[in-house]
This record gives sequence, structure tokens and C-alpha cells, in this order.
Amino acid sequence: MTALPLVYHDDYSPPFPAGHRFPMEKFRLLHNHLVEQGLFTSLNGYAPELPSPELLALAHDPVYVERYMAGELGMAEQRQLGLPWSEALARRTVRAVGGSLLTLELAREHGLACHLAGGTHHAHYDFPAGFCIFNDLAIMALYLLESGQAGRVLIFDCDVHQGDGTARILENVPDAITVSLHCETNYPALKARSDWDIPLPKGMGDMAYRQVVDDALNYLLPLYQPDIVLYDAGVDVHANDALGYLELSDIGIAERDKTVLRHCLGRDIPVAAVIGGGYDKDRTVLARRHGILHHSAAEVWQERLA
Repeated sequence: MTALPLVYHDDYSPPFPAGHRFPMEKFRLLHNHLVEQGLFTSLNGYAPELPSPELLALAHDPVYVERYMAGELGMAEQRQLGLPWSEALARRTVRAVGGSLLTLELAREHGLACHLAGGTHHAHYDFPAGFCIFNDLAIMALYLLESGQAGRVLIFDCDVHQGDGTARILENVPDAITVSLHCETNYPALKARSDWDIPLPKGMGDMAYRQVVDDALNYLLPLYQPDIVLYDAGVDVHANDALGYLELSDIGIAERDKTVLRHCLGRDIPVAAVIGGGYDKDRTVLARRHGILHHSAAEVWQERLA
């Protein structure tokens, strides 16, 4: 394949309340941006199917899955989630998990693939949190391990917030290695215990952040020798992000992404990448910020083909 595999579905940006803090339209705007840039075409763009309830139940209580899909969450759970329920949002949520699983399949086949959504790492076994309903990272890891398609999976989570749901769902799964690089004073207030938590101080900029990423991968990849890496490329580390507290620039995020991908692909470790968090009132700017992952991945992909 000559172009980087990318995954998207029109379900990803359902109708949503205007002015809501969660930028639901960013997925559609990201797709439009990548089409305009020539990165997403009919030759390398893939659309996911809806995954089965059994796949969701790899990481979640089936009763919770049924309750959410039926719109039966209580008020306290809805407040903890922060998203208004609708049939379109429920379908979008499941479809996005399917997108992450398709990204996983494409990464295993081609060595690298990127989703235009995903990274819902605050979702727990039986409750939602922080705009996250079903935890695609945990589902991906458990799918690989339980199907025997991987012996060890490493999740490298660079969202600015700790991947607490992922850590708790996988805490008793020794071959799913959870690594979280996050701002130490940020949501969630009560942190989980990842296999490797790397708390970062507020205000950390490009050079110091990239050094942490470089050091972590130089140590962890030889230590664990994973069969695949699941990369959560959150852009809420950006200096202008509404929920961030770190000070990365566009260039800093691009260098982070390329560093992660070069470390993994240089060791012949496939990477399935998801976009993670990102929050900005200017949704067009935010979409382009998320697109840094796909531009960076396309560059590393071309290096690999050269």
C-alpha cells in the first residue's frame, strides 16, 4: 500500500447542542481538512462497521452497555459523562469503537494506521466519565490478547489527562502495558495506577516534553518488546488548549508524533494511532491541530517506503 491507511465514518459528528464544551464537529472538520490536503482519499480511506456487543463486553459490563445504548443512565452518570444522550450519539460511540478496531487491523497488516477519532480513555468498566463512554484502547488491547493476535500490547497514552479508565480496566492484565504521560495537576483528580505513570509539570514546553517521550520509549520498548503499540496522540497538550496546562506548539506536537512512530516502526513494531483529546472554541483550528498526527504519520510512512 502506497498511502497511509486512515479510518473515518460520517457518523462521527452527529447533531449536537451548539456551544457544548465537547467539540463534536471536530471529527467532520478533521476529515474535511485531510481530504483538502490530499491525505484522505478513496484509495486509503476506510469506513468501519458497527462492532458487536460481545466486543464491547471485552472491556465493559454488558449491563452497562445495554443501559447506555437504551438511554437509561441516571442523572449522576450523565453529569459524570458530560454528554447529552441521543440515539445518534449512541450509534456514533459504538461506530467509533469499530473504527479503532479497524485501525488496529490495518496497522497489523500494514505496520501503521491512524483513526480520525478514538482515545476514549476515561471510560471505566461499568460507568462513563470525562466525555468517554466505551474505552476503545482497552477493547483493542483485550481483543488482541484474547484472540491470540498479540502476546503483549503497549498503550502509549500522550493525552494531557491520565488514562484512568484504561489503567483500571487493564490493571490485572499483565500483557497489556499501560503508559500514561499526563499533566500531574489535571483531570482526573483521583488518579488510577498505570503500569507506568509519567506525571508532567504544568508549563512543560516542546523540548523538555520530547525528551521525556524519547527517554520513555528508549527504555520501555526494549524492556517489554510489545507486538503492537496503541498510540493515543492527544493534542490537549497544546499551549492553546482549553483543558491542557502544558505548553506544546504545533511543531512540538508534530515532533512528538514523529518521535513515537519512528521509535516503534524502527523496531518493526506496528502502531495503531487514535487522536485523543483536544479542546478549542475555534473548531477549525482544533481540527487542523488533530491533523498534525496524520500529517506526521504520512511523513514517517513515506520514510518507511523510501
